Amino acid sequence: MGRSSSSALSHGAPVAAVCLAALLVSNVLISLYLESVYQTDELLAPSGGGCLPRHFKMVLMKNCTPWLTCPQIRAEVRRLKLIGQGAVKKVFLAEWRTQKVALSHLSSLDYLEDFLHGLSMLQALQGPLVVQLVGFCPEDHTLVTEYQPLGSLLDLDAVFAQEQHRQHNTWQTRLRLATDYVSVLHFLHAGPAGRRVMCDSNSLEKTLSQLLLTSDFHLVVNDLDALPEVDRSRGSLVRCGHRELTGDFVAPEQLWPFADEGTPFSDELMPGYDEKTDIWKIPDVTWSLMGRVPGGDLVHFHLFQIHEQCKQRDPRLRPSAQEVLTVYRSVHSSMVREAAGVRDML
Repeated sequence: MGRSSSSALSHGAPVAAVCLAALLVSNVLISLYLESVYQTDELLAPSGGGCLPRHFKMVLMKNCTPWLTCPQIRAEVRRLKLIGQGAVKKVFLAEWRTQKVALSHLSSLDYLEDFLHGLSMLQALQGPLVVQLVGFCPEDHTLVTEYQPLGSLLDLDAVFAQEQHRQHNTWQTRLRLATDYVSVLHFLHAGPAGRRVMCDSNSLEKTLSQLLLTSDFHLVVNDLDALPEVDRSRGSLVRCGHRELTGDFVAPEQLWPFADEGTPFSDELMPGYDEKTDIWKIPDVTWSLMGRVPGGDLVHFHLFQIHEQCKQRDPRLRPSAQEVLTVYRSVHSSMVREAAGVRDML
């Protein structure tokens, strides 16, 4: 009797396991079917969190969704408050399906060309170094991007002064942000949209305002309204705006070369220049980003030589963004190893 019971149990166990497995598989198939029925306009995000072209995926979103169109923006995006305004755009904090977004609206038709240029650059340059495009409506002169609650790099010190963020106020975090900035320049100079110059950078404050601080303390470039293209094959250079530029922050070749002769500024006579103007500004931006944290002086010491090269008055003698980026990454790695060695000794 005991043997027959044992035998029955031994035969019954595999049957139960098979039934259980079949039940689990059927549940999975039903779930996948229902998801396909109710989310026909969405795509599952590929591994790594990226999306297919013309799709977006923000925090708390499971799936990638196609860029919002005019009807969706009008019906689903709700303005909350004005958070920024420049010559080209007014920027509103807004809400889409409980997600906070940034809604930008053209300030004046006088700047329509700049607005459309910025939109085209946002579409062409989507990636981890550029603010995520959520949707746009050319008819209404609006575009929607991912909202970054920590603001631009102009607010960096204020962010680090907050209790919940003070632990991030280290040379490691600040050097990483500076490295991200150089990465942005390298992407603009050698990216899919050609060799682009960051022209909205005629002062330190203006440059910092173009870059947003993400919640995980990286940065993305936000404002792409002024990104003219250098095309060396056609001998095509750029000029950043139609007004005379002044000050030490802009590169020497961006200054009116005939001022000493008393010749009034003329946009038509102003010589063009290339992306090496962005390289000239790197040391000043990095100096600002590093602040006065412990270890910052050592960072400046390690970057001294490459920064001297960035400040060559002859733009042809300056390094490329790729070369600067290589040095920045090397300095960061070596300093992290050195700091780890000191901790081990202690």
